[in-house]
Amino acid sequence: MGEGGLVVRAVGRVCTALWGYTPGVIPAMVATMGSGPALRWFAANFPRFLVTLRVLGPVRTHLAGLTISLVNGCTYCAYGRAHALELIHLRDRGRLFPLDARTLESWNGLSRREIGLRLRGVLEQAGMHAEVIWVDRTLALLDGAPPVDADERRIAHLCRMVGTMNAIAVAAGTVPDGAHDPVNKDAALKARLLAAQTV
Repeated sequence: MGEGGLVVRAVGRVCTALWGYTPGVIPAMVATMGSGPALRWFAANFPRFLVTLRVLGPVRTHLAGLTISLVNGCTYCAYGRAHALELIHLRDRGRLFPLDARTLESWNGLSRREIGLRLRGVLEQAGMHAEVIWVDRTLALLDGAPPVDADERRIAHLCRMVGTMNAIAVAAGTVPDGAHDPVNKDAALKARLLAAQTV
C-alpha cells in the first residue's frame, strides 16, 4: 500500500469511529492534495470542526455546511449535511424535517438569493425560526463580510474548510454516501426515517 493509501486508511479510521463509515471524498482529497498536505489539512481542520460541532451544536453546524455546499454546487457535501439535519430533526423533535435530504441537495447551483429564500422557508416550516439567522450570516460570510464574534469565526472557518471539500468533491464527481455526523451510526433511527418517508 502506498503512502496515499495509508493516509486514506488513517483518516478513514477516525471518520469510521465517529460516523460509522469512511466518506467517499477522502480518497479524492488525498489524491488531489497529496499525502502529506492532505494529512496536515485534516490535522489542522478536523479537530476545529469537532469543536465547532460541540460549541454551535450539530443543527447550526450542519445548516452552515449545507448552505456553503449549496452555494458551491456540491451535491456530495450538501447531501451529507442535509441527511444529518433530517436525522437529528427526527431524533430530537419526533417528526420529519419538511423536506428530505435529496430534495435539499438538489438546490445546489441555485443563486445565493434563491438558496437563502428556500432555506429560510423550510426552517420556518419546521418551526426553527431561531436558526434562520445562521443561514443569513453564513451567506454574508461567503460574500466576504468579516466575522463579528467567536461564533462567526467558527462559521468563517467552515466556509473555508467545507469550501475546500466542495471543490474537490465536485471535481472528482464524488457521489453522496452518509450523514456527516455521529447520528449516521444510529441504524434504528435511519430505519425509522426511511419508514416514515415511505408512508
